[in-house]
Amino acid sequence: LDYTNARILAPMVRVGTLPIRLMALEYGADLVYTPEVVDKAIVGAERIVNEDNGTIDYVVKGVSVFRTHPSEKSKLVFQIGSANAELALQAALTVAQDVSTIDLNCGCPKRFSVHGGMGAALMDEPEKLCGILRNLVEHSGLPVTCKIRIFPDREKTLKLVKMIEATGIKALAVHCRYRDERPRRERAHWDRLKEIVDAVSIPVIANGDVMEYDHLSKLQELSGATAVMYARKAEANVSIFRKEGLLPHMDVVREYIRRCIHLRNHHSNTKYVLMQMFNEETKSPHYRPLCEAKNFRAVTKAFDM
Repeated sequence: LDYTNARILAPMVRVGTLPIRLMALEYGADLVYTPEVVDKAIVGAERIVNEDNGTIDYVVKGVSVFRTHPSEKSKLVFQIGSANAELALQAALTVAQDVSTIDLNCGCPKRFSVHGGMGAALMDEPEKLCGILRNLVEHSGLPVTCKIRIFPDREKTLKLVKMIEATGIKALAVHCRYRDERPRRERAHWDRLKEIVDAVSIPVIANGDVMEYDHLSKLQELSGATAVMYARKAEANVSIFRKEGLLPHMDVVREYIRRCIHLRNHHSNTKYVLMQMFNEETKSPHYRPLCEAKNFRAVTKAFDM
């Protein structure tokens, strides 16, 4: 994959499902990440091709754990949550034919992730972290990347990124916050990026408070970062990837609903994503009907479709 000047859809739990990923790509995203999928959740899944709409499901006990479409394969990064090198590899091999890159989540600070030794917990066990990456690099047959946060200690951070680079990964995404910091509470530490970029020779993807289309050039000038990753802004309006500018919010919302219906996205996930789209617009006349919607018919009615 070419990370040069790339604008990337970040891995977002429950939000970065297939409809949002496909819309992001159509609006101009260069790469899209899946939400984190825990290794044990997908190992042993049955691969099912849905002939009616071309989607591919990975199914475990009758439940789709991961859904994709061939049109996104060349730009799709599959993010794994793991604390075990062998399970991570099994997960990667399970989906290898439908993705372009494997990413190891080493930055998620949420309890469900760190409680199992995954996500940001791996940063405190660098040997384990690097062991998982090396196993993926050597045996998955795919390019491997990694997403981390930063430590308050600068030298500790630089030591870690150099260790990670030595595993052979192709790119490093850096969320410029500490493990206990949150996006709506503390600002991202953009001032810490340049030293990381200077410490490694692989592409560095900047993440954290990337909210405008032109933040790519701003962060490149500030730090030399190769690419940027959008999370909250893409969650609110995925047309952030359009070089022509944002589309009207309601146009994006209605297109998202249409896409979900075509792709047979689950109603509960569709509603969840829509709720995130209205996170800053709770006074909208559409918000209450959305909250009360219990099926797709009610969702479409809430938006006059």
